[in-house]
Amino acid sequence: MKRLYLQVYVTVVASLLVFATVAGGLWWYYVAQLAPRHPVEVLAEAAQDLPEAAAPREKQQLAVRRMARRLGGDVALYAPDRSPLAQWGRPLPVPDDDREQGGRIHGRGGLPAWSVRLADGRWLVARLPRDAFWRAHRPGPLLILALLVVAVGVGVYPVVRRVTRRLENLRSGVEALGAGDLAARVRVEGSDEVAQLAASFNRAAAHIEQLVGAHRALLANASHELRTPLARIRMAIELMKEQADPRRKAELEQDIAELDALIEEILLASRLDAVKGLESAEAVDLLALSAEECVRYAEAELDGRAVTVHGDPRLLRRLLRNLLENARRHGRPPIELRIARTAGGAEIRVCDHGAGIPDAERERVFDPFYRRPGATQGTGLGLALVRQIARRHGGDVRCAMGDGGAACFVVTLAAG
Repeated sequence: MKRLYLQVYVTVVASLLVFATVAGGLWWYYVAQLAPRHPVEVLAEAAQDLPEAAAPREKQQLAVRRMARRLGGDVALYAPDRSPLAQWGRPLPVPDDDREQGGRIHGRGGLPAWSVRLADGRWLVARLPRDAFWRAHRPGPLLILALLVVAVGVGVYPVVRRVTRRLENLRSGVEALGAGDLAARVRVEGSDEVAQLAASFNRAAAHIEQLVGAHRALLANASHELRTPLARIRMAIELMKEQADPRRKAELEQDIAELDALIEEILLASRLDAVKGLESAEAVDLLALSAEECVRYAEAELDGRAVTVHGDPRLLRRLLRNLLENARRHGRPPIELRIARTAGGAEIRVCDHGAGIPDAERERVFDPFYRRPGATQGTGLGLALVRQIARRHGGDVRCAMGDGGAACFVVTLAAG
């Protein structure tokens, strides 16, 4: 069963079946085994202990007394002509003339009296309590209720325990994750809602572990990348003390620019991770924004139609600039930028005419600080920021193959 409500439903139905089975068994036990016997049957069975009709009256009186004590009532023995032979207890009525075999002869003022005609013609009359007619002692209502509760409890326990055990495992996993164990996972059992919740927890835990790992890698790589330009700046400053070489001054300015760009990209990536949603959103004309950015690159060619999306213009400008800068650094001119309208929003396509990116690296290029072998420019944060900005606007980015095997980055944005 793939749904928890089905398990609960089946458990309830099974519990009712168990309840009905136990109740039916107890009913059969009461009716067939413990059903009260007819008073005439009880008297006929007790009469077997009476002496013969020719026995002395004292013997018959003694037998009637023992019978009355055993049955707990009043007993009288009459001759065939209905004259009294023996009696014990309160007085009893004489058997009716119209009943040849006996039966109920008195029912007023208390318990009824019953009579039975013996084989020798004598009459046995008795007034007995109701308990004397039961075949055996009946179990009390509390015992019956306890049996039903035990039966239903035994039937329901395995299903309920299975569900609660999985919830306990899930709680343990949440507590472990909250305590800092990012590798904590829970076992997925079954295919119902609890199993789906466990699977969702595992996915969330894996995502959290990946994010934390990415942040740690970001800080580690950032510290490493910052050391290189700082070391060059420090060396250049030492050399400039003796003489001011214009070439070295230009290199120093370039290093400072790289350091400034790197710090800006790290701060932007951290802000995108920390802030959910867009800080500011407005209608943005992607074609006009792309035209402003293409002016910065002489080898860029713009094509497409005006498409308006709802987003942050500063982030979208950074997205376009990073794509164009990536194509300039790692590809070959001309750079083609195309804006198109899609059913769900807009599409930005930036292609170059370089050697392209192998299939195995088309997803890795979006990892922070990843640089392809042999790359000497860039910090590896540009495309990572492109993906963050695209996802922040309800879209994504992928690396496709353009004409002639060149790299082509395709960004989709939601209409907003």
